[in-house]
Amino acid sequence: MSRKVRLGVVGFGAQGSSYAKFIADGLVPNIEVTAIADVDPAKREKIAELYPDVQVFDDYVTMLESGVVEAVVTTVPHYLHPQMGIQALERGIHVLLEKPAGVYTKQVKELNEFAGTRPELTFAIMFNQRNNPLYRKLKEIVDAGEIGKIKRTNWIITTWWRPQGYYDQSEWRATWGGEGGGVLVNQAPHQLDLWQWICGVPQSVFSKVAYGFRRNIAVEDEVTAVVDYGDGATGVFVTATHDITGTDRFEILGDQGKIVVEDSKTAVVTRLNKPERELSEAMDMDDVRKMFQGQFNPADFYTQETIAFESAWGAQHSGVLENFAANILDGTPLLAPGTDGMLGVRLANAIHLSSWTGKEVSMDFDEDEFLAELNKRIAAEGKFPERA
Repeated sequence: MSRKVRLGVVGFGAQGSSYAKFIADGLVPNIEVTAIADVDPAKREKIAELYPDVQVFDDYVTMLESGVVEAVVTTVPHYLHPQMGIQALERGIHVLLEKPAGVYTKQVKELNEFAGTRPELTFAIMFNQRNNPLYRKLKEIVDAGEIGKIKRTNWIITTWWRPQGYYDQSEWRATWGGEGGGVLVNQAPHQLDLWQWICGVPQSVFSKVAYGFRRNIAVEDEVTAVVDYGDGATGVFVTATHDITGTDRFEILGDQGKIVVEDSKTAVVTRLNKPERELSEAMDMDDVRKMFQGQFNPADFYTQETIAFESAWGAQHSGVLENFAANILDGTPLLAPGTDGMLGVRLANAIHLSSWTGKEVSMDFDEDEFLAELNKRIAAEGKFPERA
C-alpha cells in the first residue's frame, strides 16, 4: 500500500468535521487523519465517538509536538490562521490553511516570509474553487489569449444569504475583533481569489461598502468595488448577504472575445474572428445600416461555445486535500500555494480602507494605516483586544 500523509485537523467545527469525514469516507486516498485538536470538551467527546482510532488533543501545539502528525489543516477563526501556520512550520509540520490566510496583510506577510525560510515544507491554502473544473478551464482560456486582452470584468455574487440567526450564534461572529470583517472575509474570499487568479491583480480600488446595512452587525453585509487594472481596463465586484434569491454572474470582456459565467456551473465563451477594433474599423455605413435592419450574421464575426461541468459536493475540497498530500509525497505542483492567500486579503483590506477613507486605494496601501483603522473599530466594540 502506498504511503499516506498523517494529518492533524485543528478545530472540529463545520469545516474541520467535514474534512475528517471526507478522509474517513475514502475521498482523499493519500491522507489519513491521525489526530484532531479542539478546545471544546464536548467536541472532543464527539471526535472520540466518531473516530476511536484518532488521537484527540485539547491543545494545538501539543498535537504538533506529539510526533503523531506530519501535516495539519487549520480550520479555526481567521485571526489565528497566520499564527498557527507559523507554529506548525516552526516544528517542521506541513500546513494547509483554511481561507482566508488572515485578516490583515501585516500578519499574512509575516506568515509568508516565515514560510519562505522553510522551503522544504509544503504550505498551501484551501482555495477549493481553484479545483472547480469550470474555473480551471476558464483560466486556461484566458491565459492562452483566446479572448484577447482583458478590458473589463464584472462579478456579482450575492448568493450568500444569511439570516440574522446566523450572526447571533456566537459572540465573535460578524465582529471586527473576533472575525475581522463580514462578507469579504467570511463568504467571498473564494471569489476574490478566483477573480485575481483568472483576470490578474488590480492596481487600485474604489469602494462603497455598507456596514450593518440589512443585518444587526458591525461589519459589512454589502459591497460594491471598482478596480483599475491599468491601461483603461476596469472591474466591478458586488457581493452581499441579504439577497435571499441571490445572483452569481461573472463576465470577462476581452478585445477578442467574452466569457459569461452563470451560477459557477456554465460559461458561454465568445471568440471573435478578429479583434473588436478591427471588426469595427472594417464596417462602413452600409454595413451599419444592414446591422440596424437586422441583417446581421453572427457567424461573420464570432463563434460561441457553452462549457458546463457538474462537480459533486466535497469533490473540490477533497481535491485540494489530495493535491496538498501529493505535493508532500512526490512534489506534485500545488493548486493553491499558501503565499497566494495574500492576494485576497490584500484586496479585501484595500476595499475596506477605501470605504473608510472615501478614497481610491492602491494595492500597495499603507498597512499601518489599515491596521490603525481596524483597531479603531475593534476598540469601539469593546469586546476583543486590538491587533498588532
